[in-house]
Amino acid sequence: MDWTSLYFKTSNLNVFILGTGEVATRRANKFLNHGANVKLAGNYLSNDLKDKGAILCPVNDVDELVSWADLVVIASGDKDMCEYVSDIAQNKLVNRADFPQKGDIIVPTSFGIGDIEISIFTNGKSPLMARQLRKKIQSVITREDILEIELQDYARSVLKETIDDQKQRRKYLYDIFEDEKINCFIINNQIDEAKRYIDNLIRGL
Repeated sequence: MDWTSLYFKTSNLNVFILGTGEVATRRANKFLNHGANVKLAGNYLSNDLKDKGAILCPVNDVDELVSWADLVVIASGDKDMCEYVSDIAQNKLVNRADFPQKGDIIVPTSFGIGDIEISIFTNGKSPLMARQLRKKIQSVITREDILEIELQDYARSVLKETIDDQKQRRKYLYDIFEDEKINCFIINNQIDEAKRYIDNLIRGL
C-alpha cells in the first residue's frame, strides 16, 4: 500500500469540490466542520451547507475555482468534467471520490468520540466494511476511556513543568494509568479529585 495515514490542519484551507451530490455534500460537511473555506460547483446546495458558509458556483467556473483552491475534491457524476478538472489540477492536492487511487489524498471513514478521532481506510477495497468496522470500534470505546485521555493530558502537562527527561515522564504516565485510586476516580466520574491526586503524586516525585 503506497498511502500513509496522517492528519493535516484544514482551518482556512481553500477547498473546491466538483459536484453537489451525496458524496460531495459529505466531503463539504467534513471540511466545513474543521474550519475550511469550501466552494462547490454544481446545481444545488443544501441550506445546511449554506448556513455553514459553503458557496455554490457555476460549473463553468472550474478553472478559476481550481486556481483558488489548495485542495480539489472531485465528486461528480460527469466523467468528462471529472477528467478535465483532474487534468488542470496537476499542481494541487486532489481527492478523487470516483477513482481514489488517481488522487493524492484519501478522505477515509472517520468518527469522533470526545477528543478521539478515528479513521478507517481499507485501501479502497470495501467502504461497506469500513463502516462495519467503525460500528465495532465505537461499541468498545467507553466513557472511562475518554476520561482517562483527559487525565493523561492533564498529567502530561504537569509533568512537562516538573521533569525534563521524556523517558521518565513516560514511566510516570504509565504509573498514573495503572494507579487503582485513579481508576476508581474515573469510574465514579470524580475528575477534579483525580487531578488533585495526580498533583500530589507529581509533587512527591
